[in-house]
Amino acid sequence: MPTGLNPSEVIELAALLIVVGGLAGFLAGVFGIGGGAILVPVFYECFRLAGVPLEVRMPLCVGTSLAVIIPTSIRSFRAHYARGAVDLSILRQWWLPILIGVVVGSVIARYAPERLFKIVFVAVAYSATVRLFFGRESWKLGDDLPKGALMKVYGWLIGILSTLMGIGGGLFSNLLMTFYGRPIHQSVATSSALAVLISIPGALGYVYAGWPAAARFPDVMALQLPFALGYISLIGAILVMPMSLFTAPLGVRAAHALSKRQLEIAFGCYLLLVGSRFVMSLWSGQ
Repeated sequence: MPTGLNPSEVIELAALLIVVGGLAGFLAGVFGIGGGAILVPVFYECFRLAGVPLEVRMPLCVGTSLAVIIPTSIRSFRAHYARGAVDLSILRQWWLPILIGVVVGSVIARYAPERLFKIVFVAVAYSATVRLFFGRESWKLGDDLPKGALMKVYGWLIGILSTLMGIGGGLFSNLLMTFYGRPIHQSVATSSALAVLISIPGALGYVYAGWPAAARFPDVMALQLPFALGYISLIGAILVMPMSLFTAPLGVRAAHALSKRQLEIAFGCYLLLVGSRFVMSLWSGQ
């Protein structure tokens, strides 16, 4: 952990990350989101307390989140797949466009200003909240997912936006699939597979994107985050991963026990909460 904190503060931050790891894993199973939508705001607070410069704080949160998502999403996907809920035909159509989107998102992350990451996070979270709270069955883009070029464009956008937000893609694919009439339980399960597809190349992309930051802020990256690899805090990832792996299957069970409407309301409340945190951050500059 950062050396600029006293021992009690270090212990508090470590305990917070462990607890958050458990919550992130549970949410990965419940919502198929990889857990990144909760990890990014919490990492942001931890790195703020550690004195990480504002210019690199948000991309460091996003990169670390993607690294944590790797094992969590694999475990969540395996649990959903065992229940036969994953639509493999969607994965076959999306895997290449998503990978291309992840690469593009990683390049953007290398050069984009810090505010861009927050703006993307807030815009997507609030849009999704409106859909989940107020959406009706009549709010549909079609009776089933499209074929051909439009489907590939969707996959490409999922890859880019997920990489900039540090999430596993479940937020976008969940909403998109429900807009095309797919059941939310199937959407959640299929999204868990997309999180695997996005998190691995996404994390590698943030290692690449963070190299210039290490050159610009050598003292901070060396002293306060001694085990940072590009835009990935290895200490943060290591503290979060174990509990997230333990709780992911519990979230899968909870998802299949909830009704469609209960799952939508729970997801909407969560997104409203984390989106509001970054609205405050954009306003205050903290």
